[in-house]
Amino acid sequence: MKNRLEEIRKQKGIRQEKLAADLEVSRQTISSLENGRYNPSIILAFKIARYFGMSIEDIFIYEEGQENETK
Repeated sequence: MKNRLEEIRKQKGIRQEKLAADLEVSRQTISSLENGRYNPSIILAFKIARYFGMSIEDIFIYEEGQENETK
């Protein structure tokens, strides 16, 4: 799943460390999300969307045919 997390975070002037602390996850989790190495749980996706005042779909981009990537 692609995402715009790094782009949005940088636009808002927020460091990975602050975002991680505010969301109660590790900085490595934020880094992994931004680099596409990790897909968030639905709960974390909602937390991120609420944090930025956006919808999940505005941040995370699901493309057809990707459902087998996590299996």
